[in-house]
Amino acid sequence: MMKKIMCVLFAAIMIFSLSSCMAGNNRETESTDFRTETQTAETTESITARTTEEENASGTELALITVAGSMEDNPFNHGAWEGLKQYAAEHGVTAGHYQPKETTTASYLQAIAAAVDKNARLIVCPGSLFEDAVSQAQERYPDVKFILIDGVPVKTDESGETRTAVAANTYCIRYAEEQAGFLAGYAAVFEGYTKLGFIGGMKVPAVIRYGYGFVQGADYAAKELGIKNVSIKYNYTGSFEATLETQALAASWYQSGTELIFGCGGAVGSSCMAAAKAADAKVIGVDLDQSELSDTVLTSAMKELRIPVYDAVKAFYEGTFPGGTVQVFDVKNHSIGLTMDNSGFTKFTSEDYERICRVLQDKTVLPELVTDADSAEILPVEMVKIEEIVQ
Repeated sequence: MMKKIMCVLFAAIMIFSLSSCMAGNNRETESTDFRTETQTAETTESITARTTEEENASGTELALITVAGSMEDNPFNHGAWEGLKQYAAEHGVTAGHYQPKETTTASYLQAIAAAVDKNARLIVCPGSLFEDAVSQAQERYPDVKFILIDGVPVKTDESGETRTAVAANTYCIRYAEEQAGFLAGYAAVFEGYTKLGFIGGMKVPAVIRYGYGFVQGADYAAKELGIKNVSIKYNYTGSFEATLETQALAASWYQSGTELIFGCGGAVGSSCMAAAKAADAKVIGVDLDQSELSDTVLTSAMKELRIPVYDAVKAFYEGTFPGGTVQVFDVKNHSIGLTMDNSGFTKFTSEDYERICRVLQDKTVLPELVTDADSAEILPVEMVKIEEIVQ
């Protein structure tokens, strides 16, 4: 049942992804330091828009603000955009995409201000890097609704104490990425891989949870199967970009015997796929089903992004926006999982997958996964050897 539900949910994402990837008509943006793309009910073509009086007058009701990296290369941003785009197409409203050039709170706030100036009523910000910006923006624009994905607004008081501050106009969507990572690590070892790698992007909470879950899943499978020679190389690149440096790092791991790498964080996976292609090795995709991007993808550790965003936008227009709340999506509500139908598994079956998903939900069998360790090397594992690579 789990497999069928996941397949239905993610098939729609891939259909939208293909149509979006084929679109594109880019021009240099004028008068701002960010790019915008506009989606309306009449067209599915992405365009780069200029900031003009005419455009400001019409505006876009829905806005997505993202960090650096193209939409096509970043499955996390792409999933959120698909949720906005689907609602816009179905209900005749407009959705704009803004991409600041700099990864700073000031730059994020500038993009948010531009969206508000263009009459945005609801703004989606994917990623914990937006926590400070949304914390300020939710107070600055009380009539605008915000959806923060993978983060919670934070405030620092006069004593220096940091606390969460979710205003009534902000809804936070979080995911149990450690569960998706756990499933990926478990499946990899069950499939027979013993020399693994994890290359994360920026060391932000969601990426950390993916990685720590991956390690603990591999260890659980190793203990279950009695495998004593599982090792994991572990690294953060510090960026969500696809770079030659990341590709070279992955290539060096493959050359030294690594069989499979979990590339996690924006376009980092694209660099790992390129290296895997040259080495005839494997990768695990992230966030969305990335099997169509490369035949090196064994499976993808996925989280459902499109539907929660779509549902939140729908609630906004129906007057039931869940502001002031934080909702965690996990394996119980079928928002976390692996792609199975498009996987390259030959040993790890659908029955094995459904069984380990049940284990994840039974805390009497598997305690809470550790997500707050200072380093992957101090995770409570018994069978797996971790080598954290510091560049």
